[in-house]
Amino acid sequence: MTFKKISCNFTAMNRRRGGTPPRRSRRKRELGRYKSSLEKYCADQLREYGIAFNYEEVEYTLQESFRYEAVYWKMTTGKKDMTNRSNSIIQPIRYTPDFTGVKHNWIIETKGFTPSQHTFPIRWKMFLKHLDEAGAPYPALFMPKNKQQVDFTVQMIKKLIDDGSV
Repeated sequence: MTFKKISCNFTAMNRRRGGTPPRRSRRKRELGRYKSSLEKYCADQLREYGIAFNYEEVEYTLQESFRYEAVYWKMTTGKKDMTNRSNSIIQPIRYTPDFTGVKHNWIIETKGFTPSQHTFPIRWKMFLKHLDEAGAPYPALFMPKNKQQVDFTVQMIKKLIDDGSV
């Protein structure tokens, strides 16, 4: 009796319509739609104080796309060769804050640990420049890095809302 070997790609099956959805880790299930435990904590605190918010729904374009028409060769990932990118379109730079106020003008960007080679610090400076060029009214900006700072941020937002400042 001979057996025929059957190969099956479970990853591809999971992506197909009607296939079994991929398994999620316990941590992912606990976080739900949030990307970090600090984001989830912040959302919970905002809800507890009755502050309406959007989560990653507002996107800012910090730099529009453009065509670079000069000679441009770029290294490629996983290869020793370079790719000719002359006359190519350079993608825009966008920024999406974690939390924005629904009825009030505030923004929270939760940042825990930021790797040293991370692009966020440059993107944040570009965002501040974008807001400055757009002019008033400026949103109240907060960047908490831990739960204690999230508590302070939410209390400050609540105070600013009560005062009518945002």
